[in-house]
Amino acid sequence: MADHYSYSDLELEEQFRNCEFPAPLFSHEAHLRIAWIHLTKYGPGRAVKNITCELKRYVAFLGAEDKYNETLTVAAVKAVWHFMLRSETSSFKDFITENPRLKTNFKNLISQHYSTDIFNSPAAKKEFQEPELLPFD
Repeated sequence: MADHYSYSDLELEEQFRNCEFPAPLFSHEAHLRIAWIHLTKYGPGRAVKNITCELKRYVAFLGAEDKYNETLTVAAVKAVWHFMLRSETSSFKDFITENPRLKTNFKNLISQHYSTDIFNSPAAKKEFQEPELLPFD
């Protein structure tokens, strides 16, 4: 399989949940797509719970627990939700084309919400930190 687009939404969701999704294909964009899938199917509250739980399990399976960041994970889901509220697209591919900043300028988007460096903060890695600058939708 070349990338995450080789998988249907259902296949991607199931393989990720079961820690069967190939690690080399788990890009930032694949992470955003998983958020989009969960937000579409379950809404924001359950999507955050699902993704944080499944991502913790996935990185543990890969032996990469040190890469997990709770604040960044929740912020990513909330950022995707923000753009979904303003979108009428029905596919992730159309959604990411319509909102390329999620993919190409994600760090800058997140820095509009946080004055602290949540990417490297040990506290942010362990527990969700509310934004100090701009709240999420």
